[in-house]
Amino acid sequence: MNQSQRDHIATVVDSLSNTALRRGGFQQDPTIRESWQRCVESHGLDPSRMQDVRILPWHELREHRDDLDEFRRIAHHGLSVLYKQIAGAGYVVLLNDARGVTVDYLGDSAAEDGLRRAGLYLGAHWSEAWAGTCAVGTALATGKALTVHQADHFDATHIPLTCSAVPLFDPQGQLNAILDISALSSPQPKASQQLALQIAKLYAHQIENAWFGHRHRSDWVLQLSPASPFVEVSPDFLIAFDASGRVAGHNHRAQRMLEKELGIAAPSPHARSTLLGMPIEQLFNTTLDCLPDWLASARGQQGTLERINSGERLYVTAQQPARRPARQVITAPARLPAPLAALSGGDMLLEQQLQRAARLLAAPLNLVVHGETGCGKEVFARAYHQASDRRDRPFIAVNCAAIPAALIESELFGHLPGSFTGAGSKARRGLIREADGGTLFLDEIGDMPLEMQTRLLRVLAEREVLSVGASQPVAVDIRVLSASHHALEKRVEEGRFRADLYYRLQGALISLPPLRQRSDLDWLIDKMLGGKVQLSAAARECLRQHRWPGNLRELSNALDYATAICDGERIEVHDLPESLLNRGANAPSIVNAPSIASHEMALRHPPYPLPPDIAPAPLPEKQLLMQYLRAARWNLSAVARQMGISRMTLYRRMQRFGIRSPNRNDALH
Repeated sequence: MNQSQRDHIATVVDSLSNTALRRGGFQQDPTIRESWQRCVESHGLDPSRMQDVRILPWHELREHRDDLDEFRRIAHHGLSVLYKQIAGAGYVVLLNDARGVTVDYLGDSAAEDGLRRAGLYLGAHWSEAWAGTCAVGTALATGKALTVHQADHFDATHIPLTCSAVPLFDPQGQLNAILDISALSSPQPKASQQLALQIAKLYAHQIENAWFGHRHRSDWVLQLSPASPFVEVSPDFLIAFDASGRVAGHNHRAQRMLEKELGIAAPSPHARSTLLGMPIEQLFNTTLDCLPDWLASARGQQGTLERINSGERLYVTAQQPARRPARQVITAPARLPAPLAALSGGDMLLEQQLQRAARLLAAPLNLVVHGETGCGKEVFARAYHQASDRRDRPFIAVNCAAIPAALIESELFGHLPGSFTGAGSKARRGLIREADGGTLFLDEIGDMPLEMQTRLLRVLAEREVLSVGASQPVAVDIRVLSASHHALEKRVEEGRFRADLYYRLQGALISLPPLRQRSDLDWLIDKMLGGKVQLSAAARECLRQHRWPGNLRELSNALDYATAICDGERIEVHDLPESLLNRGANAPSIVNAPSIASHEMALRHPPYPLPPDIAPAPLPEKQLLMQYLRAARWNLSAVARQMGISRMTLYRRMQRFGIRSPNRNDALH
């Protein structure tokens, strides 16, 4: 503890005991003093105790991010534009949820260690109950925008920081999140942060309006402003009305304006607005039937509305509800693009993932492809690229585990001549620039060194790449598909993979099933053989019984080997690789992994009586359950977890489908 921290603790103690309101020229803000009192009286915090910053572990942070997922995605564009405006002054941008946890973060990766130690980082917990007086926590407690500057903080740990926070409200008037601009250091006067606070307010208003527009696309919306030039481009007030002409939502400025107009007391920041449900006639001198009159296209010019009590006029335009597409009855999954359709022979697990991937083709999202070694991650990535609108641009595949650590920087980012020992006399563009306009596939990204992860994060955030030895970055347009046989979530928890990079990469997750779980093995075998040779029934059954730890790659190698070894045009059992003939523990026995066909027979002639109300289930649904059971070697607890259901629900489904576990401990009773 240094002297400034000791002095700060003394100031807090003196202020709370009313022995001094001024110490060393420090003039206390009433909002700050009230927060200090809450810290002691409501939260039980000790001003003499300096608490470490709390950064949530990944699995806890994921819950907070998921709860705010849709809003966070809409807000992120505003955060990115804001960060570009203020990054040069040393600020970071934080988006915190209504519990004070940072769910989005933009900051200088070069200063990451210091930012993380200070809590200006993804996953930081800034509630007043935990961190004491701070911009995020105090804005949550009061519902007001404010700056908490240096010695305003309750905890002496945070007194170097300056933080300006603005609450973000949802269209129902409830506090939804906090936008925060913070810096590790700043000039001493608090007034130096006035501009930062005003910028934060401006962007908070824009983010609120974007969220409002997303939520109320199907409602009538009035855009209002005291000034004519701004009513269409940047309206102050937004109010949505349902089909009956009652308030369905509003932005925060409109809520405060209407509460003042009607003489209504403002509710607490975490309560729903009392304006919801009010008819339009109680707010303005107009009716629901008049709303089309305010459409800009209908009038050719802006109109004005009078407030119901004061009679003050506001410039107004209206937006009519977006037409909802006619409801369609989906009788079959949408047809897959040919490159993706070519990957499956009808396996249900894989088909589900391919359908998801097809719906994402037009979205500007990066993808993470997860799957065991050899299950076709690069094949999928190439097919996804060929199915996208980037098909005519480069597809660059990089195996991050295969490039030596000393060369990966120059291989990815390129280098100038002579920029390092061994660089040579010619410049190298680098693989990222080679992929410009197309797709960059980063295989085994979980093995990428941490320092390279930092540089890749900057490429994804700034959409530009800086070659080794260069002083000016070059803009790039790439879609990144990444893959790993590691569970990247676990790598994040272990500190071996950057959380912020993980979130940048995983716009969506595609999981490819291992070969042992796929029901289209025969189709794959025939496709790989290509009609060049035939396969005897005994050899085919041997292939069916193998566990395929190497997945598609192992299957392809086995068939290539057998094709080369066999006499004539027919593969027999003895032509297969020895690893398949001597199966040992690799192959499931008939008892431990019965085939789907055997269960079909068991359903027709069950070994135990079935209740009369149990009818045979459709084969596809039963096949899906059987794939889970066989893959888990009949570990019912594991299957229940994978399917997201209780063990009892799994028991009931198995009974309904006529499936009996071969494991005595898990047998149905």
